[in-house]
This record gives sequence, C-alpha cells and structure tokens, in this order.
Amino acid sequence: MNTPCPASKVRAGSRRAFLAIASWALAAHGSLVAGHSQSAPKWDASLVTLEATHQQHDHFQPWQRRSRTVQKSALVVGPRELLTTAEELNDLTVLRLQKNGRGKWVAGKLEWIDYHANLAVLSCDDAGFWQGLKPAELAPKPVRENLQLIRWKNGTLETRKAEFNQFNVDDGRLTFINHLQMDVGTEMNAVGWAEPLVSGRKVTGIASAQTGNNVRVIPASFIAPILDARRKGGFRGLGYFPFVWQPTENPEVHKHLKLDGESRGVVVIEVPPVAGDEPVLQPRDLILQVEGFDVDLQGFYVDPDCGPLMIENLATRRKFAGDEVRMKIWRDGKLLDVKYRLPRVEYSHKLLPEHLFDQAPEYLIAGGLVFQPLSNAYLRGFGADWKRVAPFRLNYFNKENPTKERPSLVFLSLVLPDPYNLGYTDGRFLVVDTVNARKVSKVADVQEALKFPQDGYHVIEFMRSDGLRRMVLDAAGMKAATDRVLRLYQIPAAESILKPAGSVALAR
Repeated sequence: MNTPCPASKVRAGSRRAFLAIASWALAAHGSLVAGHSQSAPKWDASLVTLEATHQQHDHFQPWQRRSRTVQKSALVVGPRELLTTAEELNDLTVLRLQKNGRGKWVAGKLEWIDYHANLAVLSCDDAGFWQGLKPAELAPKPVRENLQLIRWKNGTLETRKAEFNQFNVDDGRLTFINHLQMDVGTEMNAVGWAEPLVSGRKVTGIASAQTGNNVRVIPASFIAPILDARRKGGFRGLGYFPFVWQPTENPEVHKHLKLDGESRGVVVIEVPPVAGDEPVLQPRDLILQVEGFDVDLQGFYVDPDCGPLMIENLATRRKFAGDEVRMKIWRDGKLLDVKYRLPRVEYSHKLLPEHLFDQAPEYLIAGGLVFQPLSNAYLRGFGADWKRVAPFRLNYFNKENPTKERPSLVFLSLVLPDPYNLGYTDGRFLVVDTVNARKVSKVADVQEALKFPQDGYHVIEFMRSDGLRRMVLDAAGMKAATDRVLRLYQIPAAESILKPAGSVALAR
C-alpha cells in the first residue's frame, strides 16, 4: 500500500529546492558580474573626444577660405599618444581634447599624420590630462566575432553591437591606392569619425566611413605595424603597385604566352612611369606568385588571416615604401623570380592629384582669366557625385598618366568679366596647352610664359575639346586689366603660386 506524500511536505521540499537553485544562480550571476567587472576593459579610460578646427579652401574661388570644426574620437594607444583618422585634420588651426565625454577641454597637438594611411597621432602637453587614461591594445590579427562600436555621446559611453560583413581591398578614404578594409553592419548612426571597433579587451579597428548600416573600418592589423614603425623611426610611407593588370580567365591568354599546366596568374598590361621606381615588370608579364602566395585568374590570393584578397593588399601587408616584394613571373616562356621595390605613394603620381592638403590652392589671375592646377580636389567641388557631374573635358584626364614632359595640367577655370576680355567671358574649364608658344604644366609656367608676348599679344592655346581653342589678348593692357579686376571683385591677390620649398607666395 502506497502512502501518499503529504502535499505540504512536497511543496515545502520544492520551495527549498527552488531557493537553493535560486541562491546558486544568484551567487553564480554575482560572480559572473563581479568577474566581468574585473576583466572587462574600461573603454572610458582609453577613449577621448577631439575637436579640430581647420581651414577649408574654396577651389572655385581659390582666394577665399573658411573655417570648419568637427568632433571625432581618439584612442589612447601609448604614453601620451592618441590615435585617430587623418580626415579633417589637414590645414589645422585649433585642436582640443576632452576626457569622459564632457567637461574641460585642453589643447592638443598633431604629432604625426599620414593622409594615404588615413591615420594621425596626437598628443597633449597637459600632464593632468593623461591622469586616469590607459592605452588600449590593438588586435594583431583581424577579428570577426563579438564586435562592438564605442564612442562618447552626450557624456555617456555609447556601445553598439556590430556584425562582421567582409574584408576587402579597396581605395582608402584619402588615397587612390588599395589597402585592407573591413566592413561591419551596425544600427549606430553617424559613424565614421574614428570610433573604435572593439572585441573583448582589444581594439580591432577604427571607423572611417558609413553608408547606410555598413561601416568601413581600418583594421588594427593594418594600423599596428605602421604605428610600430613610426615609433622606431622606420615608417617610410605606404608603398603600392603602380602597374595595371587584368584577369586571365580566357585560357587563350596562357596559350599565347606559352604557359603550360593549370591556368593561373594575372597579366600586366601597363607599367606607368613613376619617379624613383625601377621598371621591374613589363607588359605581358604573367604574375604567378607574390610573397609566396599563389595568384589566381582573378588576381586573388588566399590570405592566412582574411581569406581571399586582391594582390594589392600584399603591397601594404606589413610592407612600406622602399621594401622589396618577392614575385614569381612568367616572361617570354621563362619562369623568373624578381624583387619589386615598392614606390612611395604620392598624390603627384597622378596627372590629377587626388588631394591638396596643407597648402593654399594655387591660382593666377591675368586680365580676368583665372588659371588653376587641374586636380580632383577641384572636381570634388561639384558634389558627392562629382565623378558623374563634373565637366567631362576635365574629368577625362583622370584616365591619363603624367609624363616627364607634362607631369601636371593647368586649366582656365573661369573668366572674370572686364572690358579687356570681352568675347572670352564664357571661356571656362579649358585645359591649357601653351601660352605664347610655351608648353604649360604648372601655374608658374603660365606666369613665366606671360613675360614673352608674341608681337604684342598673349596667345593662349587650349587642348583639343568641344570648346574654345585659342585666346588672343593685348599684352600691353593685361596689367591694368588685372589691377582693375582685383579692385572690382575685391580679390586680395593676383596670384598664389607654390614655391619649390612648399611655401605659397601671394602678390598683387
């Protein structure tokens, strides 16, 4: 005969069991919380806010400028050392730093900047500012899991989850060369101002841009070697592959180049001249290996940290300008081992420089005609969609390479109307070929050529386009017309021309 258990005893036993489990759970939770608080990094001790004020030049009216102030994040990465992105730190006039997302601002200073890497190191002479701050640790290898974006917002440390999307090799924010980038998804808005991307106790990158919910991040694995080399005095700037290659998916390419076996590698189609760069490669070379990595038909190699990446990454993967990159190539039916010395990337390597930082725009006003260097800094003035809406006759030259005879271009940007230039006031966006029969590639060339009129006239020839091809102006009247234009349009100087030492001369 079974004796039923008293209901009250069962309920009492269940209560005791529940209380025991609850007590264990609370104790366990408490230990986890306590453990978390002891081990979790205190990002508020490594993250500060910076406020940068810099001059913005108006490339459409290069004699004008205005100030712009932005706030960004900066990360403590060493003794008296803050890391941020280089963007918006050009032509800097005022730099201030703030701890804890609120309160007192102190003066900061720019220690180092590299626009192509989009990195800058800041510091501060105020010893009190560094009290309580602690350097963050950069992850030596790319990280995909447990990602979070952090920043100061209204005095509170905002933390939002981020999800890894992909690694890719793409144009940097301020450069024309490709290097490693990381894309993550997040619901945090207005990102791209150097907010750290963290995982656990380490920083895995800093944000450089945002499109919708996708955030572009400069990986810590790209940043760390640069900072380390800079501290040791060994950073020579980024290097790159200036040659142009194309995929070899058509097997006839390999047959034509007499390469037996499995189809592989990419073919070099153009080797533009770069100052200081020895032409190791030639058109029709097949690149089969770079730094020991096999190159496939589309130009990818398998990176041990990131997976398939374009070979351009191997120019910046723990390599700097002047370093040698080992290549295995196929040339004229023979397998060759070559060493490619990386040239330092410079904006001047392009016929149209991408940016003109830390210098006033060059210009020359002569009789109301405004001459300027042709650059993408000017074309960006046409807005975010500048590559589509900027004048085709100017944008076209992005397809051309600089030559020894013509390393850069000058164009007539506008004509300030004056009786002297009647008939030519609609002339604009015209690339100058010669002035008084002298070839022109710099604004200083125009200034020099105007000293040599032809039979009393200045003759300006423009490159072939659907616009005006030639201007003929009275040489004797140009000086008076220039003075009149400066006075009428309230322009402070007739010229701003970069001298070889890097200074800009202003003169009436």
